[in-house]
Amino acid sequence: MSESKGTFERIYDVVRQIPRGQVASYGQVAALAGNKRWARVVGYALHANPDPDGIPCYRVVTKEGGVSKAFAFGGENEQIRLLEADGIKVVDGKVDMKKYGWEIPEL
Repeated sequence: MSESKGTFERIYDVVRQIPRGQVASYGQVAALAGNKRWARVVGYALHANPDPDGIPCYRVVTKEGGVSKAFAFGGENEQIRLLEADGIKVVDGKVDMKKYGWEIPEL
């Protein structure tokens, strides 16, 4: 990726690659965007997502599979609805990372 590309754009590029039916953790997205310490920055970027239809931020969860209590586009229940529409089962606000976690490409 180009170094001149902004941090948020790098994050959005990664999130666009998360396949339907899978989720990634904030840390995975951060590492793929260029810095494994950007997990919190990933959260800020997703909250400011300029294109929720094109950048599926709902596919990003905590490393334990937890959905966001502050999901920017309709709250926790909307994130769960979107995940379930993708075929991802959510139980008690969590996704089974072993079953639905994105097998990320090699860094």
